[in-house]
Amino acid sequence: MLYDFKRKKDIIDLIGILILLIIPALIGYNSKTELQAIRESGSLKLVTLNTPSTYFLEKGQPAGFEYELAKAFADHIGVSLEIIVAPSFSDLFTLVKNRDADIAGANLTITPQRQESFAFSPSYLHTSSALIYRIKQGSPAPKKLESVIGQTIVVPTNSSHIDVLKKLKAENPELTWQESDEPAIDLLEQVHERKVDFTVMDEVTYNSQSSYFPGVNKSMLLNKPQPLAWMYSPHPDDSLKHALERFFAKESTLALIEQLKTKYFQRENRLNFFDTITFRNQMETRFPKLEAYFHDAEAETGINWQLLAAIAYQESHWNRKAVSPTGVRGIMMLTRATAKEMGIKNRTNAEQSIRGGARYLKKVIAKIPERIQGEDRIWFGLASYNVGYGHLEDARILTQRAGKNPDKWKDVREFLPLLTKPRYYKTVKRGYARGYEPVIYVKNIQRYLDLIRWEFQLRQMREASKQGPLPDSSQSASSIKEAPLTL
Repeated sequence: MLYDFKRKKDIIDLIGILILLIIPALIGYNSKTELQAIRESGSLKLVTLNTPSTYFLEKGQPAGFEYELAKAFADHIGVSLEIIVAPSFSDLFTLVKNRDADIAGANLTITPQRQESFAFSPSYLHTSSALIYRIKQGSPAPKKLESVIGQTIVVPTNSSHIDVLKKLKAENPELTWQESDEPAIDLLEQVHERKVDFTVMDEVTYNSQSSYFPGVNKSMLLNKPQPLAWMYSPHPDDSLKHALERFFAKESTLALIEQLKTKYFQRENRLNFFDTITFRNQMETRFPKLEAYFHDAEAETGINWQLLAAIAYQESHWNRKAVSPTGVRGIMMLTRATAKEMGIKNRTNAEQSIRGGARYLKKVIAKIPERIQGEDRIWFGLASYNVGYGHLEDARILTQRAGKNPDKWKDVREFLPLLTKPRYYKTVKRGYARGYEPVIYVKNIQRYLDLIRWEFQLRQMREASKQGPLPDSSQSASSIKEAPLTL
């Protein structure tokens, strides 16, 4: 009996010791804040969408307003950033609700309905629903709802714009619209092509895409600016909330937001116009100081010097001090990383920039399959230089699926713009891309190349003869028949 009693006592003592050890651990676990849990995991999980205003790959690297802002917040709290791309808009809410993501960043409007289930960071942008129309000569922009009644208005299904229109309909009973499952970018294109009269789109999305549709414009704003913010699941300790408040209160964060707005939402497509007078003036003032560098770059890389000059004009208008909102600079507008890779120490040095750009273009062209030769190889190389090789390959896959030739630029350029549309870019590896950019980029380099060739023909004519008037380059440059470019 004494032995049994002693054994029971030892067991009880052991249990007591275990309790003393386990309870503090349990208390410590339960008292762990949400921010501590994120830091211990080593990463901040951002759920977003693959769109031009949120997250996408640019030349193989992650980009987008939401991505860059979330990356800055992850750095602020000392963790890496993990991207989760939601299959659909509604999945954003499910992933956050189930705590499979820490925050959702996808241009989300703060609404009373959403605030019932979710918490929001401080607002970092405001946007309004805008009426988008096709510019028509002789037709003024619609300024009142009465002027659009009876015309076709198409709005994305389940969008917040429908709620805006319903409120307006209370005061304008004859106002009607159609709902479409197509994304906003498709509806913008339909307005541009005059297939529909109007669409309604938030200003953020419009500003990120409108430069590729020069025939459209926004007229009326249909509501007051609404706040956009990150969304997350509420937590009793509010540690994530306070971290977000501190982050958005920083002067560096406010400055970053302004930079990102310029970079992603105020993009001016300077490729849509062609100012021959400016070009000819710069041929006389800027080009002579650079011409020898283009010849030297051709000698080093084998790339036609006039092509290099056309690329440089497209990139910077031959301005050695040019700087973009994204931080690229110099004659060839090189990134810091590209300059380092190409052995360039000073991007604003014209000779170094031209050599670096030529070396990089040669490297990019070398990735193009060997079976693609001639000018197609050059145009593919330029498209890859602009948008990235991966996105070019995605467009070639779309071209092949459609039964066209993925090795011909004239075919592939038709499919690059489709990388802006979810029903296409969701079927390829790298997702969304600014597919209009490389098409316009190549087209305008071709036109600059024609002008350069024409100016040198004029130079030869002047040297050969001093008699009679010379042709006008603005009328004749497009008629040049030059030997095909080769590498």
